[in-house]
Amino acid sequence: RLSSGRRRHREPAAEGGPLGDGGSMRCQQVSVLYFARSAELAGLRSETLSVPRQITSLQLWEEIVKVHPRLAVIRDQVVFAVQQEYVLLGDQLLVLQPGDEVAIIPPISGG
Repeated sequence: RLSSGRRRHREPAAEGGPLGDGGSMRCQQVSVLYFARSAELAGLRSETLSVPRQITSLQLWEEIVKVHPRLAVIRDQVVFAVQQEYVLLGDQLLVLQPGDEVAIIPPISGG
């Protein structure tokens, strides 16, 4: 079942720190897993990428396509799963943690 997924946004603890601490710009190392056609187009099944900690699902897709431009052809059919939760491409804000798993799942045809 495909859902819009829960927002992975975690509110920072109120510790009196400056709001403009650049937390959204810090990069995190995430594991990207490619399945089926996405693996064929990317030429690999998994890799580690550095992406901003706070990023929308669409921006995350665009970051991955910068590394693997051939993936652009499946943009309208692809589904993400972040930490095993389905995420639609769009403006949903993700807050990624080091080592989070991002799966690229293209449509799978079957009979």
